Amino acid sequence: MTVAKPSILILLPWEPKIRFTYEKLINARFPDLPVTTVGTLAEAATAISEAEIFMAFGVAVKEDIFVTAKKLRWVHAFGTGVDGIIDRAGLARDVIVTSTRGIHGAPLSEIAMLHMLALARDYPRSIRAHDKHQWDRFRASLLQGKRAGILGVGLIAESLAPRLHALGMHVVGISRTARDLPGFSSWAPRDDLKKAVSDLDYLVLLIPLDETTHHIINADVIGAMKPGAYIINIARGGVIDEKALASALHSGQLGGAALDTVHKEPLPADDPLWDAPHLIVTPHLGGFYDTYPEDSIDQIYTNIAAYLAGKPQDMVNLEARA
Repeated sequence: MTVAKPSILILLPWEPKIRFTYEKLINARFPDLPVTTVGTLAEAATAISEAEIFMAFGVAVKEDIFVTAKKLRWVHAFGTGVDGIIDRAGLARDVIVTSTRGIHGAPLSEIAMLHMLALARDYPRSIRAHDKHQWDRFRASLLQGKRAGILGVGLIAESLAPRLHALGMHVVGISRTARDLPGFSSWAPRDDLKKAVSDLDYLVLLIPLDETTHHIINADVIGAMKPGAYIINIARGGVIDEKALASALHSGQLGGAALDTVHKEPLPADDPLWDAPHLIVTPHLGGFYDTYPEDSIDQIYTNIAAYLAGKPQDMVNLEARA
């Protein structure tokens, strides 16, 4: 008697020429596994009833598609965040959830630095002048000598801090616990955020989104920041009160901000956030880079092998489920 192989459903809303990258990589190592890749939530909702394994980025799963997923036994998040997956009401409690970790340090550090440099040198102003064929010369500011606070000190922060230190910045780790880590110049307690952010020139958000961190950066915290400071969010949109942020930008209290993640993705064209002054919005590009699938596939290979062997305890990056 032939035992049916578990079917894998992949949701990737990428352009067609790269959408099937994970499917090809999985088929190369496990040619007998049936793998289907879809590009929309509607397609995933239709196909998930037959899937035993589902793979997607958590931020792409915005509907209760798990309600009909009666055969589902394992969900893998292609990203490090599992919000949008683990918090879905229809996901059965016995379903295994894994994520991708350890490869986001370089790409997210680079987009943080891109945003910080763009804000310091008002690069959008130069782009607008270029588009108008105008020679607009103005004085920029430096990152060197400035204070940068990182809220959320995990693997990504450990990668970012030495890079900012190399630019001559004083790097403050904002965490419950101070640690001896390269690149960090000092530490501030997360429990007193208003004090922790009061002397920062830049605040970089890397904290995970959960019930304790929703809108952790609110009007009070933003109001405690020094005039002209900048906020960079490369975590999740929900960690910052975007209405309070927009208000501080319109009033001139903040010097600027950059958001790679927002409360609703894609951000609607009529959302007033687009019109906030001195704001850079990028469409969640931080971890989206050319070799991401290849860099993350070994974790998936390990987990597929453990799953097929009936040893879920050997899977990596397991998420604890209540």
